[in-house]
Amino acid sequence: MEIITGYTGKPHVTSEQDRDVNIGVVGEGSYVLKTGMQLAAEVSSNNEIKIRDGVLMHQGCTASIKKNTYDSLIITNGSQGMKRVDLIVARYEKNQDNRIESLDLKVIQGTPAESNPAAPQYTKGDIQAGDYVADMPMYQVIIDGLNITEVKKMFKVIGSNKDLTEKLGFQMLLNTDVQQIYTMYGGRVKVVSGTMIVNIAMNIGYAKLFSVEQLKNWFGTGYTTTRLSVKTYNGDSVAQEVHFYAPEIWNGEIFQYFYPANREGPMRVNYRLEYMYG
Repeated sequence: MEIITGYTGKPHVTSEQDRDVNIGVVGEGSYVLKTGMQLAAEVSSNNEIKIRDGVLMHQGCTASIKKNTYDSLIITNGSQGMKRVDLIVARYEKNQDNRIESLDLKVIQGTPAESNPAAPQYTKGDIQAGDYVADMPMYQVIIDGLNITEVKKMFKVIGSNKDLTEKLGFQMLLNTDVQQIYTMYGGRVKVVSGTMIVNIAMNIGYAKLFSVEQLKNWFGTGYTTTRLSVKTYNGDSVAQEVHFYAPEIWNGEIFQYFYPANREGPMRVNYRLEYMYG
C-alpha cells in the first residue's frame, strides 16, 4: 500500500494514480465538467474557432482553459462547391522518449467531397493502458464551400456530486406511481388520475397503459369505451425526450403512442381518465 494524498518527504504522486482516483469518482469515460463556459465553441471567422474556458476529464486526465480566456484553433479554408467535416479533439500524448505528457486541442482535417463528406478518423487510445495517443472528440466542424455552417458538440457535460444527489432524490419521486380515484356530479362521472412508469422498447413507438381488466375494475363490468375520455402527457421529458400523440383505445385497452420511436427504457406517463355513467 502506498499513500497518495499525504506528505512523504519527497514527490511521489504519479499521474497514473491521480487518473485512477478521478476514474473511481467520475467514471472511465471522457467528459466536460459543469464549470465555467464548459468549453463552448465560438465561430470567430471561417478560419478560426475559439474554445472558451472550462475543464475536461479525459479518461481520468484533467485539463483546463483558464477562466475568461480561450484557445484559438485555425480551420483550413474550404473549397468552392465542396463540403468537408473537420474534427476538433482533445488529444492526450505521451512522449515516448522522456515520458512527458500533454493534453491539447487539435483540429483533424477531413476530406472534401461534393456531397456527404465523412468525418475524419481519430485515435481512440487507452491512457491507463499506456497508449501514447488518445483523442477525445469535442466538436464536428461542418464546412460548406468557404463557410463554416455548423459546429456540433460531441461531448457530454457531467454534473457535480450535488447535482447527482438532487437528481437521485428527484428520481426516487419519479419512480413512484401515484393514483387518485374519485367521483363527481352526484356519482355520474368517475375520475381516475395519476402518474405511472411504463417501459418502452426500441423502435416500437407505443406502450400499453391499461388493460380491459383494469378498466373494468375501475368503472364496472359494463364498461364501454364510448363513455370514456382519456388524457395523457409526458410526465418527465428529461428521462425520455418524446412527444405524445393522443392516447388510443384498441380492443378495449388503452395505448400511448409517441415519437420519435427510437427510444427505450422507463417513461413516465401522467394520465386522467373520466368515465360517464348513464
